[in-house]
Amino acid sequence: MVAKKPNQLDDVSKAIIEQLQEDGRRSYAEIGKAVGLSEAAVRQRVQKLTESGVMQVVAVTDPMQLGFYRQAMVGIRATGDTTVLADILGKMPAVDYVVLTAGSFDLLIEVVCENDDDLIDLLNTQIRTLDGVLSTETFVYLRLHKQLYNWGTR
Repeated sequence: MVAKKPNQLDDVSKAIIEQLQEDGRRSYAEIGKAVGLSEAAVRQRVQKLTESGVMQVVAVTDPMQLGFYRQAMVGIRATGDTTVLADILGKMPAVDYVVLTAGSFDLLIEVVCENDDDLIDLLNTQIRTLDGVLSTETFVYLRLHKQLYNWGTR
């Protein structure tokens, strides 16, 4: 697979993204004032940025507030085509993050479960039983100390 060439963003588009990273509900008029464009021009740029896949504007929830009291990162050692395994894992409702890696694990996944029993069930009946999974190592989250989505655009 050849790496896709990154989109070249001008300074105004970068500033729009940074405004939305600070507050995803910020109005187009407010953003326009901050970046020197009209509301309509900001709306058009945001639409282009989302349609091209450069960014998404989404609501980020706190799993604990929604009854999901157990989060964990699971390292998976695998055999065979890890992209096939990643596709299967990515379709599981409890899995919210899938990364192919190099090193001790072939994949890392983040899971969100209601409780420890649900995590045990997920590991034993859904993940460890998949063809290609050799072993797993689970890192249970005790507390989420920092999680940011505002790394900017460089």
